[in-house]
Amino acid sequence: MATIGELFDLKQTAHPGVFDGCKRPWEAIPRIAEYLKANLQPGLHNRCDGVAWIGTEVFIGEGTIVEDGAMIQGPAIIGRNCRIRHGAYIRSNVIVGDECVVGNACELKNAMLFNGCEVPHFNYVGDSILGWRAHLGAGVKISNLKLTPGNVKVRVGRRSYDTGLRKLGALIGDRAQIGCNAVLSPGSVIGREAAIYPCVHWRGVLPAGSIAKNRAKVEVVERDAAA
Repeated sequence: MATIGELFDLKQTAHPGVFDGCKRPWEAIPRIAEYLKANLQPGLHNRCDGVAWIGTEVFIGEGTIVEDGAMIQGPAIIGRNCRIRHGAYIRSNVIVGDECVVGNACELKNAMLFNGCEVPHFNYVGDSILGWRAHLGAGVKISNLKLTPGNVKVRVGRRSYDTGLRKLGALIGDRAQIGCNAVLSPGSVIGREAAIYPCVHWRGVLPAGSIAKNRAKVEVVERDAAA
């Protein structure tokens, strides 16, 4: 449940080399910057709708549209036929696959998105990897820094792995879906085709094909007619 192959289909990215030499998926997080430094060849083949700010260390593929007000700092590689919407902020060391959406008021930093990912509305994605066709609902936040000292740890069954990383967000498997306003704590691992319902605060490993629900009680009372 914590191997690269169990989470990600490496055929669904043009950049499988990020994982070279990695045994566990979180080992790829610090390799994103190394991969970009070795492989990035800047070039802009996109179309801008309006005025966007794009740094010098950025590659953008054909068919991608960058909307007015977006900022792409770089280093970054963005694939083909993507939509980078108004107000998106793509910071340093980001890889975005083909046919992805990075939406309004979304922020990406040291992150990798496989093909077909949707990060469409008010999302933060830091120090994370999102698999093929993974989807974040509006307002989903991926927390990447513990409130307490020490490295982020990932618990798989009875074993706890020290990732060696002070910052680690989430590893979200292929076709997983995260509901609106959910929060993923540092070191979350979401299996393939798993789902997290809206407003859930998730921590730990969610097995493939599972659903995480919030069963908080909702109270219904009569409305005061005078109000």
